[in-house]
Amino acid sequence: MTEPAPERPQESPPLDSTAQLLIRITAQLGTQLSLVSLNGTRRPMHRTPQPAPGNVSPLVPAAPALVAVAHGSRDPRALHTVTALLARVRELRPGLDVRLGHIELNTPLLPQTLDALGSGEAVLVPLLLGRGYHVKQDIPEAVAGSAALRTRTAGPLGPHPLLIEALHGRLTEAGWRTRDDGNRDSAVVLAAAGSRDPESAAGTRRTAQALSERLGGVPVVPAYASAATPTVPAALRALAARGRRRVAVASYFTAPGRFASAAAAQATWIAAAPLGAHPAMARLLLHRYDQARATGAPAHDTLMNTRFLASA
Repeated sequence: MTEPAPERPQESPPLDSTAQLLIRITAQLGTQLSLVSLNGTRRPMHRTPQPAPGNVSPLVPAAPALVAVAHGSRDPRALHTVTALLARVRELRPGLDVRLGHIELNTPLLPQTLDALGSGEAVLVPLLLGRGYHVKQDIPEAVAGSAALRTRTAGPLGPHPLLIEALHGRLTEAGWRTRDDGNRDSAVVLAAAGSRDPESAAGTRRTAQALSERLGGVPVVPAYASAATPTVPAALRALAARGRRRVAVASYFTAPGRFASAAAAQATWIAAAPLGAHPAMARLLLHRYDQARATGAPAHDTLMNTRFLASA
């Protein structure tokens, strides 16, 4: 007699299409219900931020505008020079909003530039070499009239090692040579605009001392076109009386103008051009801009040793 075949465990029948459809519907309903809060309102869906055109994330705020504050001049070369300087700044920092405002004599005036920015954010960088009246009075008054604009004001350009680099470069262009460094016949008059503010005069003296060190110790005498002494002619006479026969005039001006031209006309040997659009000046503008952004307040450099020139 044959034995019955062993029973096989029963396998679950495959799900029919109806059951599969019900499972999918249930899963979809669960997902949708998770988006509904207890009070019946729809919860916001979490989405991954998508990059904006140009691969710039919309979550990264735009950098504040850089507003270069120039004095202004009736000399048409001044506006041309400042425009060339700001073009260098834009080349160094593509995409940065760089604008120009004048304290007087040229347009746009600073209040017009600030009004055009509306309610944004800006860092004002004075194209001025010391902390005189324009930095302490004129610029704050213009800022106070633009209450909707969030602003920070950087420190003036000087003193700073990058100015020494620019001054040295302009002297070299005018004819100063290495053999003149440390020469007992050589000297330099650092011609500046002048100010009654003692802080401004102290900054000019520090720049003169640093330039002297850069030139191997030749005397560098600060002199002024107005408001302070000695004048440029007086400084030239004093150096000649001390046996200095090769005296150069270094132009401590950001752009051509009446004072710069008058100082250059007094030179008995060579006269350097204003600092203008020298590459070191463009780097210095961005340095002051970055300082103001980082600290929220003007920063005043105290180190003037020329060994920091390469890293400044």
